[in-house]
Amino acid sequence: MADSVRERLAGLDFAAVSPEEFARIVKGLSTREIGEIMRGELRRRVLGEVFRRMERQFRPESAGSLNALIRWKVTGESDAVYETAVADGTCTVREGRTDAEARVTLTMGDADFLKLVSGNANPVTMFITRRLRLAGDVGLAAGLTRYFDIPKA
Repeated sequence: MADSVRERLAGLDFAAVSPEEFARIVKGLSTREIGEIMRGELRRRVLGEVFRRMERQFRPESAGSLNALIRWKVTGESDAVYETAVADGTCTVREGRTDAEARVTLTMGDADFLKLVSGNANPVTMFITRRLRLAGDVGLAAGLTRYFDIPKA
C-alpha cells in the first residue's frame, strides 16, 4: 500500500495543492505510511514546499513586534534543518542552519512534523508525549500556532 501512496504523492505538484488538501492527505496517512514515503527526493519536495508556504501563511498582525529565529529540525532518513526568521512583521525561511542563535529549536520526526503543520496534531500533546522536543523559549513555541494560518483537514 505504501508504494501506491508513494507513487501517487510522487506525481503531485505540491505547489498546486491547497493547504486544506494537504491537510486531508496527511490525515489519511498513518505514521508508518508517512515514514515509508518520506524518503529521498519526495521528502525534500514535501519539506521544501511546507517551509515555502510558511512565508505565505504567516500572519503579521498576530506576530506584532515579535523578533525571533525559530529553528526546525526534522528527523527521518536524515536531519533536515530549516530556520524561520520573524522580524518587523515579516517571515523568511531558509534551509540549513546558520550560526545565529535560535530563540527556540523544535525537533520532531517526519510524521509528527507533517501532522503538526497540517493541523492534524496537537503541539501540547506532542510535547507531553515527547514526540516534539523543544530547546529554548517554551513560551514562544507555545504561541507559534497563532502566527500562521494552519489548515484544517
